[in-house]
Amino acid sequence: MMKPKIKAVAGLVVLLGLAAWAWHVHGDRAGSASLLYGNVDIREVSLAFRTPGRVSQVLVDEGDVVQAGQVLARLDATPQDNSLHSAQAALATAQARNALVHHGFRTEEIQQAQERVNAARASLTEAQIQLARQSTLVPAGATPQKALDAAQSAHDQAQANLKAAQAQLLLLQRGNRVEEVAESDAAVLQARANLDSAKLAQSDGGLVAPSAGIILTRAIEPGTMVQVGSPAFSLSLTRPVWVRAYVPEVQLGQFPNGAKVELFTDSRPGQPYHGVVGFVSPTAEFTPKSVETTDLRTTLVYRIRIVVSDADEQLRQGMPVTVHKAL
Repeated sequence: MMKPKIKAVAGLVVLLGLAAWAWHVHGDRAGSASLLYGNVDIREVSLAFRTPGRVSQVLVDEGDVVQAGQVLARLDATPQDNSLHSAQAALATAQARNALVHHGFRTEEIQQAQERVNAARASLTEAQIQLARQSTLVPAGATPQKALDAAQSAHDQAQANLKAAQAQLLLLQRGNRVEEVAESDAAVLQARANLDSAKLAQSDGGLVAPSAGIILTRAIEPGTMVQVGSPAFSLSLTRPVWVRAYVPEVQLGQFPNGAKVELFTDSRPGQPYHGVVGFVSPTAEFTPKSVETTDLRTTLVYRIRIVVSDADEQLRQGMPVTVHKAL
């Protein structure tokens, strides 16, 4: 017959075994409920010139680390410089013309127009005297008819000259029309816009990095003729670095926006990176059917994006990552 002490020890061993089994089953499930798998997602940018031309300098190569604003390559600046000088001259001409239009005509020009009016009026007066004289002589037979005709023609011409001189004087006195002023103002604006475009084309002769990163590919050499949009470099951005992972529907509530996580890679075992869930997709990525059974609903997954806060150069595009919910 088993002694009471032996029975107590045996019972304790059984209880410990049951507890170990329960921990193995339920503990693993609890742990797996906060465990995800994903991949590093680093954005790449294709860089190209915004203006055509001939490459004069290539300042970086594949694998180089570059900073935001760093010049990567340059085009021959001669065509852009010539266009800039031409635009500057055109703007100066338009501005000078605009100043004349706004200031109106000079006093000397108006005085000259007035003198032309006086001269035309004097000529008309003389023509009227001659016409009157010939008109009295022709009926008396003292002069031929053609003399009267000539006097009449001279009178009409003098009268027309006077009207023209008066119209010119009135135009100078009134100044330029509103429409002419507006046209001149618009010409200045157009010339200034052309100058801005020339300056932009000149600045676009240098291709700069939009942000820090690593040059992945280089597609140009000095002397290459490039067109607008022709790829010159591909740049892998060092910031931001994301991890793309998928959450089953049953675990969706454990990874809301702002949830802190730890990220483990095979290249750095035991040294996790840290991140924050920055995006949770509002829709399932792989919906099996429009009507799901209870079993099928458990296979729905949602894409999440984790922003890595302490990324370094060891995190590479597509690298597999294990995601743990931070404690």
